[in-house]
Amino acid sequence: MRSSSVISWPAVLGSIALVLLGVLAWELRWVLLVLFGAVVLAVALDVPVQLLQRRSPLQRPQALMLVVLALVLLAWVMGTLLLPELVQQIQTLNALLPQLLQRIAAVLGEVRGLEQLAQGLGSGSVLSALKPVSGQLLGLAGGAANSSIQVLLMALLALLLCLDPTSHANLLIAATPNFYRQHSRRLIAECREALGGWLAGMTISAVSVFLLTWAGLAWLQVPLALLSGLVCGLLTFVPTIGPTVATLLPTALALVVSPLLALKVVILRLVLQNLEAFVLTPLLLARTVNLLPTVALMAQLSLGALLGLPGVLLALPFVVVLQVLLQEVFVREIMDRWTL
Repeated sequence: MRSSSVISWPAVLGSIALVLLGVLAWELRWVLLVLFGAVVLAVALDVPVQLLQRRSPLQRPQALMLVVLALVLLAWVMGTLLLPELVQQIQTLNALLPQLLQRIAAVLGEVRGLEQLAQGLGSGSVLSALKPVSGQLLGLAGGAANSSIQVLLMALLALLLCLDPTSHANLLIAATPNFYRQHSRRLIAECREALGGWLAGMTISAVSVFLLTWAGLAWLQVPLALLSGLVCGLLTFVPTIGPTVATLLPTALALVVSPLLALKVVILRLVLQNLEAFVLTPLLLARTVNLLPTVALMAQLSLGALLGLPGVLLALPFVVVLQVLLQEVFVREIMDRWTL
């Protein structure tokens, strides 16, 4: 007896459409990356803009103009004050590398089982690979300058999005079915609130870590305190391994002076890491999405492997939005209503 099967053409056509949509999204991944980066920048700008609008009679265009002018002025002042010293410290780091590697090799040589590693550090092979540190950093800056068009486009899109967020949100809502539009509006509002709260909280946390680390290292008279503090502040955005990796630079630089100073740096970083992880970050992110460190780390590794450095930078904002969508759509709309 022959069994007859009925082909569901709508399902077949829908599957083909999804596959084609996935291929198109992959081909346009850099465009989508720029668009998502513009959304993140727009939300970052929207936080102080809304604060100004609540506390003054300014309209959105005037508030946005004031925020942009304040950011430009702050960037100019910080660049004028810190950039020359930062460049000088990068050059000093390049000059300190031989002495730093010799000191680390001497410390490792006293540990049983690490003699071979100490000999490798003491030889010139590692030094030849790390010698042009300043040149590598300048090359990285030059590579970033080659993407200036994408950065300018991202900034322009962010300004346009922040200038009229309601119209752009309505455009997304109009693309959903009529019965789901009210829920879509609520989803967009929740994603914006979660992303804005996360950006504000992490920015304040990173700036606090930078300033406290810089002040603490300068008080301990550790070489290149500004450069080390900046690295520690930036790596605050990298969960789990970021603060630990950031501690290696000031500890190694302190080791050039003395092992006791390196121990003081480790203690200082442990205090600041615990203060940031258990007090500052939970306090700042109490009303926003709580990211699991494992999820955040896997997202950075995955998007970094697919998209490189831009993927790493945008991984955590992407996870913040994705976590809200999964909670509201997948969990509440599908899994919670799934009954036998």
